[in-house]
Amino acid sequence: MDWSVPGWLGCPRLGCEQKERFRAVFWLFSVLQRQGIGEPSVYHAVVVIFLEFFAWGLLTTPMLTVLHQTFPQHTFLMNGLIHGVKGLLSFLSAPLIGALSDVWGRKSFLLLTVFFTCAPIPLMKISPWWYFAVISMSGVFAVTFSVIFAYVADITQEHERSTAYGLVSATFAASLVTSPAIGAYLSQAYGDTLVVVLASGVALLDIGFILLAVPESLPEEMRVMPLSLRKVGQDSTVLLICITVFLSYLPEAGQYSSFFLYLRQVIGFSSETVAAFIGVVGILSILAQTVVLGILMRSIGNKNTILLGLGFQILQLAWYGFGSQPWMMWAAGAVAAMSSITFPAISAMVSRNTDPDQQGVVQGMITGIRGLCNGLGPALYGFVFYLFHVELNEMAEVETLGKASKPNMANPTDESSIIPGPPFLFGACSVLLSLLVALFIPEHNLALRSGSHKKHSTGAQAHPHSPPAGGSDGKEPLLEDSSV
Repeated sequence: MDWSVPGWLGCPRLGCEQKERFRAVFWLFSVLQRQGIGEPSVYHAVVVIFLEFFAWGLLTTPMLTVLHQTFPQHTFLMNGLIHGVKGLLSFLSAPLIGALSDVWGRKSFLLLTVFFTCAPIPLMKISPWWYFAVISMSGVFAVTFSVIFAYVADITQEHERSTAYGLVSATFAASLVTSPAIGAYLSQAYGDTLVVVLASGVALLDIGFILLAVPESLPEEMRVMPLSLRKVGQDSTVLLICITVFLSYLPEAGQYSSFFLYLRQVIGFSSETVAAFIGVVGILSILAQTVVLGILMRSIGNKNTILLGLGFQILQLAWYGFGSQPWMMWAAGAVAAMSSITFPAISAMVSRNTDPDQQGVVQGMITGIRGLCNGLGPALYGFVFYLFHVELNEMAEVETLGKASKPNMANPTDESSIIPGPPFLFGACSVLLSLLVALFIPEHNLALRSGSHKKHSTGAQAHPHSPPAGGSDGKEPLLEDSSV
């Protein structure tokens, strides 16, 4: 057995019994981390993300059916509560899990997050009540993105990071473009049970891939004692970025919950047209996050790319809010695809301004904010629809969609004919505030550079997967404190 441990376990503040417990836990984690195929790469992260969200995308149609059967009187209220609890737990746990991944490594926490996030899937047919209970509690571990982005940061240089994050985000979009349609077709042709079994199989494949094929990205020399959470949380730049993410992603999360029903019942799209809309916008988003994002980052810089993405989002939401013709929705959808560059650009900015030993905790804070928005966004949109006399529709109409991720509500009365989509205008105002906050984010922030690179620089150079430290082309100058 290899009982080698990180250097911080020699801290005199730890008692002998505490040290032994940490050594045992570290040995268990190190056993999991020894497996892997090849060198750690962005492609490992891409496969993990695709399989996880492909599995959940398959369940779009069966989940609507089970939700209505389990809560026939308060279907959408319970849906909001379930996702609200899940989002709140993600908000609370994401920074902690990210910080722990800075200590114990990425692979172990990838395994934990994917396993517990996908654990509710087979319960959908075994026990619906347990399924919804477990899916609510799974929010504690539904933070795969934070660990994935930290994994990518470990193995890429600064100039590669935005492209790598764009590829991961594009893969997420690709999984959601393909899997709901496949799940809806299989559900209609063969029944929901087959879809649940297939989704469970994909989830098991993802877990097996992490366990056997994904190599560890964070070397032992770069792991530190988990003391950075409070310091990172007090940084003004991180605070500005978190506010920007909250104000911009809140309307986006609400939009996901109701937009496809809005297309059906307000704009008059058929089920086939909605499916085509999702596919076209998804493909355009993939192109925006891979090709366009890289060009913009090189030509106008990181911060300006974020501002441009937020500008596209404001235009998209305003167009959705005032648009009343199908061609307007298609045009706004193209703009929405361009707005998808915002999140990978923000993640790249966070990563480039953060020490290697704090990547997990900072990415965890961003993911936690998004988790909170996933809980609050649908409630916000539902409340605004309610204020404008929008009533919930019959579940029979909802089930005909089969392609939407979280159908919620629409069916406005004549009173909303002047502004067909009032929640989208509220969302545009929120993103406008986000844009104003983002203006104050510095392009480069060295406040987080704590000087911890000095004690880790040797380990970073020894790590075979890290870019070389030192020199004009290395990462070491980026880690220098501004006071040095």
